[in-house]
Amino acid sequence: MNDSQVTADKKQQLAARMAQLDVRESDLRETFILGAGPGGQKINKTAVCVRLHHAPSGIAVKCGLTRHRELNRFLARRKLCERIEERRTDIISARQQAVEKIRRQKRRRSRRQRIRMLEDKRRHGAKKRERAAVVPDN
Repeated sequence: MNDSQVTADKKQQLAARMAQLDVRESDLRETFILGAGPGGQKINKTAVCVRLHHAPSGIAVKCGLTRHRELNRFLARRKLCERIEERRTDIISARQQAVEKIRRQKRRRSRRQRIRMLEDKRRHGAKKRERAAVVPDN
């Protein structure tokens, strides 16, 4: 993606979406942060990463996907609209579902769960040993 991909039509669509969600530019506090990650020395010296804070909702969004400040500004506003929409419609987004899934995977099992899991493994191992091929006696 480069800066030329933010067409006037896309900007108008975003402005209409922001108006629909009642997000005004005056409510946004925009700051620029030094970029990080791949891109060489240039990305680490220029402030292309955009941080938007929407005061009424308290939502903050950070976007530094590209090396172009204008494109990052556009993408940050789009991400902010998505977050506000999620909050207003109470839809559990795919992003939130992924975060919850990882949280559940990292959570430690209780003692009872561990004991039960080990018992199931022993039972399954015993079942597999019973299926072993019979060796004939010579």
